[in-house]
Amino acid sequence: MSRQLLGGISAQRFLREYWQKKPLLVRRAIPGFQGVVSRDQVLELACDYEAESRLVWHGTTTGWHMKHGPLRPKDLRRRGSWTVLVQGLNLLNDDADALLHRFDFVPWARLDDLMVSYASDGGGVGPHFDSYDVFLIQGTGRRRWQISAQQDLEIIEGAPLRILRHFQAEQEWLLEPGDMLYLPPSCAHNGIGEGGCMTYSVGFRAPAAQEVATQFLVHLQDYLQLDGRYADPGLALPAHPGELSSKMIDRIGDIIGRIAWNRHSIRDFLGCYLTEPKSHVFFDPPERPLGLKAFAARIAKRGIRLHRKSQLLFAGKSFYLNGEMVEVPQADRAAVRELSDRRALPALANPGATALAMFYDWYCDGFIEADGR
Repeated sequence: MSRQLLGGISAQRFLREYWQKKPLLVRRAIPGFQGVVSRDQVLELACDYEAESRLVWHGTTTGWHMKHGPLRPKDLRRRGSWTVLVQGLNLLNDDADALLHRFDFVPWARLDDLMVSYASDGGGVGPHFDSYDVFLIQGTGRRRWQISAQQDLEIIEGAPLRILRHFQAEQEWLLEPGDMLYLPPSCAHNGIGEGGCMTYSVGFRAPAAQEVATQFLVHLQDYLQLDGRYADPGLALPAHPGELSSKMIDRIGDIIGRIAWNRHSIRDFLGCYLTEPKSHVFFDPPERPLGLKAFAARIAKRGIRLHRKSQLLFAGKSFYLNGEMVEVPQADRAAVRELSDRRALPALANPGATALAMFYDWYCDGFIEADGR
């Protein structure tokens, strides 16, 4: 499947020659593709409180403008060139989730979300660059993409988006429905709608080093346990009561120096950090949950699948689901690894008692659905 998506080249070759190195244009990456949602559905989602959305437009004399959603219908009755973007479409639509997970030649831990944009004729978000890899898949209509490997990434100060001040296009293509363009990080690009058009963007996680370090320290505080208390039984009369003495600094340094972590600590942090749902994501338990026996009968016929909002990762014997470490008995680890890889398990005729109880708890929490495909 990835060979078709990548224009006939293997996933191994793509990762070796293109990933984070150079752009790749693929004509008819998804033949006959017309998108997974309609224009009207995108505009409706932009007004929904559950969706992350933005409206972007450019005034001839007033420059760039942006409004965050939820939008109002009157915001979308505009003249001129404008663009609506909806983030996390994969969290709201099963077909969008399936499209996102076609990119399984990159680890799920790096996958972020699927964004959809509708642009009126001439609409776009201006020349810019992303700090992460992106696949741009053309849905309905046509969009002209200009790209540049320029080193000048200075942005317009005060603009509501990170618009490049000096963009110089080096290559240009007109994408038709089903065409796809891959861009590595920091590749300058500018997309302009020709007539109304829709584009789907597959984005990847590339957290800043500062964010990773900060979140790791937050993670550590939940597991850190240091015994003892600060003490200074040999305290001498200070010459300057307002001074932080070198002995006090050294004693506190000794306490802080006892903070330690290892590879297992980093593994558990990554598992929780990379599966943590975004702040606006909530899980809805089934309104009328099946009883345990009915659940067992259902999954014996239909299997289970992860809810589109769920993220399940593993590292060896350790498993992480939606920001939490989960205990998986040894006998069930192969099945849960398969669930992580495929995001679904086929008919489960004879799950062990512990596996059945675990899956049932996940079902009641809304993390999985009892109709695997």
